[in-house]
Amino acid sequence: MDIRPLTDRYTVSPQINPEDVAAIAAAGYTTLINNRPCEEIPPSHQTDVMAEAAKAAGLAYVALPITHATLGTELAEQQKTICDAASGPVFAYCASGTRSTLVWALGQAGHQPVDDIIGAAAAQGYDIAMMRPQLQALATR
Repeated sequence: MDIRPLTDRYTVSPQINPEDVAAIAAAGYTTLINNRPCEEIPPSHQTDVMAEAAKAAGLAYVALPITHATLGTELAEQQKTICDAASGPVFAYCASGTRSTLVWALGQAGHQPVDDIIGAAAAQGYDIAMMRPQLQALATR
């Protein structure tokens, strides 16, 4: 498992396995967000399997699939609402962690300085500098 915390309350990761979920709960996370569409993954990692693993581990589970076509402010607001309502730290995953990072960044625009958003992502290996104009535009709306 490749755990990459962007904040003390939001961590991203590339694809996890169902057997990883207990360790995620043991690490103190309270909510698991699956940002990966089922069409991309084998049956062994699809939403129903991951939801069952989360339930067994005592985690809240949310499937909020993101594709390049659907990534935008609406999904970012949904993800931010889920995170804000979580009783503790949130663990989000997709294929590489990039979409979970991008949706977080969009949701943080206007709530954190753009340099801090880009820096937090970069510190965990995600170069989102190309989003600076979009994040700045969102921050001023």
